[in-house]
Amino acid sequence: MTTLVPGRPRVGWGLLTMVWRPRLVTVGVGLLVLVFLLVCLNVGQGDYPISVPEVAKVILGGGTDAEHFIVWELRLPRSVVGLVVGAGFGMSGAIWQSITRNPLASPDLLGITAGAGAGAVAVIILGGTAFVGGAVGVPVAAMVGGLLTGAMIYLLAWRRGIEGFRLVLIGVAVNGILLALTNWMLVVGEIWDAQEATVWLNGSLNGRDWGDALPAAIALGIIGAVALVSTFQLSALKLGDDTARALGVRVQLSQAVLLVASVLLAAMCVTAAGPIGFVAFVAPQVTLRIARTPGPPLLASALTGAALVVGSDYVARVLLPVELPVGIVTTAVGGPFLMYLIVRTNRRLSR
Repeated sequence: MTTLVPGRPRVGWGLLTMVWRPRLVTVGVGLLVLVFLLVCLNVGQGDYPISVPEVAKVILGGGTDAEHFIVWELRLPRSVVGLVVGAGFGMSGAIWQSITRNPLASPDLLGITAGAGAGAVAVIILGGTAFVGGAVGVPVAAMVGGLLTGAMIYLLAWRRGIEGFRLVLIGVAVNGILLALTNWMLVVGEIWDAQEATVWLNGSLNGRDWGDALPAAIALGIIGAVALVSTFQLSALKLGDDTARALGVRVQLSQAVLLVASVLLAAMCVTAAGPIGFVAFVAPQVTLRIARTPGPPLLASALTGAALVVGSDYVARVLLPVELPVGIVTTAVGGPFLMYLIVRTNRRLSR
């Protein structure tokens, strides 16, 4: 072990080397424990209450047959979908904010989730579910809408390379156009279709089962692994294009790979639970402040996103007088945080 920077020794196993950051490791372990406790708390609430220690015991293999059925078959899939979706949104937002070096850049503010939502609403309003079925047509349309939107933003922002500020401006414009298109479809559609689409657009975990959780978890594992392998390139891109090139990073190729991974993560999350608002924006910024790192760390941002969605689901389902879609709670948290960030940035620039 060699110390290159005081307080940050280098740790290596064969060809794999990394810098030891005790605070980041502590934050990661703390977030992991928090997510597990929130899952246990959320799963334990229902017509047959189960305490957090008992839920943890059942998840780890203990408990009675009745508790095993209630936890594993009835309640755990919903929390697992929330965990996976939150982690995907958190990681996707961390990638966008790192590449653009802009805290306001996230899939839900740049049009990716709006594109996925427009695709799903188009299928619901235009009657596509009658031909391909809602269980298949809506998720597929959401995935295709998110991917097409990501490709369109990337192509419109391309000028012999991708510049962060231009990418953000084009993304915000595309987001506005897609939101207007979605609202137009809701106005002209049948009232029952519009009601169904509105519920989906708010983002909800209601009725999710293992059929929703397992594909989302597999997609998160594959795409997230690609993003984590590219951590060095992402860290270099945070320093600027010229510095990244000096460090041997192929800037355009790395940006393309990471942005595709980010778009796929966001589209997967919308496919699984609808466009749950502000998670991709809030999670990386909260993690950045907790971990005190130069940019939002991917894995810790994913854990923060998971904690945010699972905790918001508990609030929406248990603490509020009327059960609401989880997306309404995350939006209620994310909206004031966005205003705080804008005011704080304006004050810093005016000094």
